[in-house]
Amino acid sequence: MAEFDMRNTLRETGVVPVVVMDSEEPAVPLAKCLVAAGVKMIEVTLRRPAAWKVMERVIAEVPEIIVGAGSVTNTSQLERLAKMGVRFAVSPGLTVNLIRAARNLNVPYLPGAVTASEILTGLEEGLTTLKFFPAELSGGVAMLNALRGPLPDVMFCPTGGIDVDNAATYASCPNVIAVGSSWVVPEGAIMAGQWQEIADRVERFRAIMRQEIAV
Repeated sequence: MAEFDMRNTLRETGVVPVVVMDSEEPAVPLAKCLVAAGVKMIEVTLRRPAAWKVMERVIAEVPEIIVGAGSVTNTSQLERLAKMGVRFAVSPGLTVNLIRAARNLNVPYLPGAVTASEILTGLEEGLTTLKFFPAELSGGVAMLNALRGPLPDVMFCPTGGIDVDNAATYASCPNVIAVGSSWVVPEGAIMAGQWQEIADRVERFRAIMRQEIAV
């Protein structure tokens, strides 16, 4: 399984689509749609049983996209993901046990952190790129700006409540490398096969993250 530079890949893609799906049937056309729109990563959350089949299908049939799993909460999930060939894992929170398990399994890991103590724990374990979740409910841009002063070397991928209306404010933060968003991949549009709608959302969102347009 080829490794990748998570920080650079996040920077290049700008937005990580956070996918929640009840069926694996639309998985492949969705992944192909995202690749065509310039997205290099997809996060499939483990909130639904179909997530495992979704990841299997995309890994096997759309190798151009980097498949990751979201909502990872225990080491058993990490072990199963590593065997499947999932390229990265994302958690809502941060524990030393999960960080070390991901390292031992050679799975690039993006745990969630919103407090200085959590961030310092991540730094002690060698992580300088973290998820900021739930972003809007945890102080949003104001909190990210406050954290930047004492923790200037940490970059964040905020997720949770980020859409086209507030993306520009996150893009303006020097310590934001990308954002995770379900807005670009609404479940209804996925199940209806509305690929142009999703492509348009991705294009608009990525343009905002590149600060090429104003909201």
